[in-house]
Order: sequence, then C-alpha cells, then structure tokens
Amino acid sequence: MDVTQSGFIVKETDSERGRALFASRDFKEGDTIFEEDPLVCSQFLWNAAYSYTACDHCMRSLETAQDMARRLSSNPTLELPYSAECCAVTKAGEPISYCPQCNVAYCSENCRIKALDQYHRILCLGTSTPDPNHPLVKLQETWKNIHYPPETANIMLIARIMATILQATNSDVKKGSFSHFCSNVVNKEQQIAHKLLGLHFQEQLDMIRILLSEAMYDDRLEQWFTPEGFSSLFALVGTNGQGIGTSSLSLYVHNIDSYPALSDDERQAIDIFLNQLYEEMERVSGQFLNCEGAGLYALQSSCNHSCAPNAEVTFPKNNSTLVLKALHPIKNGEEICISYLEECQRERSRHSRLKYLRENYIFDCTCTKCELQANEPDESSSDGDDEHDDE
Repeated sequence: MDVTQSGFIVKETDSERGRALFASRDFKEGDTIFEEDPLVCSQFLWNAAYSYTACDHCMRSLETAQDMARRLSSNPTLELPYSAECCAVTKAGEPISYCPQCNVAYCSENCRIKALDQYHRILCLGTSTPDPNHPLVKLQETWKNIHYPPETANIMLIARIMATILQATNSDVKKGSFSHFCSNVVNKEQQIAHKLLGLHFQEQLDMIRILLSEAMYDDRLEQWFTPEGFSSLFALVGTNGQGIGTSSLSLYVHNIDSYPALSDDERQAIDIFLNQLYEEMERVSGQFLNCEGAGLYALQSSCNHSCAPNAEVTFPKNNSTLVLKALHPIKNGEEICISYLEECQRERSRHSRLKYLRENYIFDCTCTKCELQANEPDESSSDGDDEHDDE
C-alpha cells in the first residue's frame, strides 16, 4: 500500500527492493525532507560503559560540551570559549530525571514517563546496584564479551522491541509494526545474525537466545525465541537499524560557528583551537567521540541505498530525532536515496562497496554509480584494508 505524506510518498516496489521513498515535490539542496523519532532506540552497551552519558530513552548527551571535551581529551582544566552561551546542556538548568527504582538517567521527566509507558516497566532492574545474576544483567555482560567495539548492534535494542510489544495495549498490532521490517530472503536472517556476532557465531547466537529467553520469554513472542525466529530479529536490526550519534560538543561547535558576537580574529582563533582539540581527542579517545547507539525508524527504513545518494541522515538536535536532508536538488517523482556506506567507503572501488553491502545488507547494489563502474577493475589501490570482517 502506498503512503503519502507532505513532500514525499512511500511506495511498494518490486519484492527485492521492498518499499521506496519518492519526492512528491521539488526539494532544494539542504532542505529538510522529514523529521522522525524512532520506534525504539538504544545506546550501545560498550559506549555506555566508556562513560558516554546519554538519556536512556532519546539518547540526548547529558554531559556539558566542556565536560565531554575534558573527558575525551583527558584534560580536566580545558576551558571551551563561550561555553555558557553556546552549550545546549547546562548542569545547573538541565532537568535530569532518574528512574526511582534502577536510577537510569533521562534528560527530562517527559522522557522518563515515555520510557516507562513504552518498555521500561518490563526492563527495569529494580535497583541501582543490579544483581550480577539478574537475567538481563547476565545478557548484557555476555553480549559485551562477544561483541566488542566498534559496535554494530545492541542486544538491548531487541529487548526493547520485545518489551514495547509486551507493554502495548494491543500486542498483536504493535508486533505487526515491527514485523514488517523483517525480510524473508533465503538465508538472510542467518547471515545477518552471523555477521553481527562475528566469525564464530553459532554457539554465541544460541547463548544469547537462551539468556534473552530466560530474561523475557512470553508466549505472545514464542516464535521469536526459536533459533529461526531469533535470527529473524537479528536480520531486522541488522538490515534496518540506523546508527545514531549524539554529542553536546558537536552541538556546541555548530552553535559557536553561528555565534554573532565573534570578531573575525576571535573566530579564527576559535577555529584553530577547535581543530587542535579534535586532534587531541582523536589521539586520546580514537574516532568514537559521540554517544552512539542504534534505532528503528519507520520512514527512514523506506529509503533505499545508493552509492551516490541524494539525501543524508543527520542528528542535529543532540538526541535520536532523525532529520533527512537533501544533499542535492531532488525533483518531484525522483526516488529519495541515502547511503548505507560511510563517506570514505563510497569513494572505494565498486568491488569493495559491493562486498560490504552483500555482507552487511545481503543485496547487490545496482545504483547508477555502480552501473557506470561495472566494467572497471574489481580492486583499487585506495581500498586499503577496509575489508576486514568482525573477529
């Protein structure tokens, strides 16, 4: 069934590509095509363990920009210029709320209530010092021990999907809203599950399934606890999960770039300061500078891939609200495509791109860029060592 909304239409296409998003009006470069909150999202477990503090519901970064910069650069005396004016997170005024039972943090009372009403009644551990033998604690620790950074998935995203269904007034209807993400391509579920867990996967997959069953089994979700059904859940999050990155520091940088009170000399000095800061943070903390996680988005999941996309996913609000922006002018009737590849990956050879997309999304890309490069050599010197799989 086709679904029309302001500026775009979701259409059912062929069985291989599923749904697709098309413009129903012209968009200029930089235009917002839509904004969307996730059906469910979750911070990565290792990301949280490394002190990236974020709202447990919307993933808003809870550190001030200055505290984040100090932590990531290991410089406790660092001072950000115009921090009070340009930081969106202020310790004194931020209404952080906590679950009264398990003490997880939320950016507001509104987020705490939303989480409680959607999934947290089932997932709350009941105490701020969790029992290491609690089934959910064992599940999370086991997941961390078999899925190291850089993270590509989170078992708690699956747990939140299940809890959302179980807490819903009509669990069958809510289950249907997630089931449409699943695909029935032969072997897809198993391949995606294996890819997310690494090379030595089958024993790990069974272990995680059993632990999740001990923590959350319910007859209403019986088929998802079978080996085949559990693999389908991994296919769901593996092929449709959207990475989320939030950062109070990034928002500070955006705000100071547009801060009107700066003289030209001040702006130049701040640019030099920020460039040096990012170099130091990358040296100390590596490339993972954001609060990171993943979520499921109904509209974003309708966007097909292109190696030369005309739109991009952004997170400009320091939370999980997704904003789809036009990269180039888009004409009425044109398909709106994003890239499942990072920018550097899109510059690699067609062979390298196809290999990554086959392994992670189980499809052969036939976008215009790939078609134009069909006769080019399979390898390029710029590919480097990008083809290492998860160990």
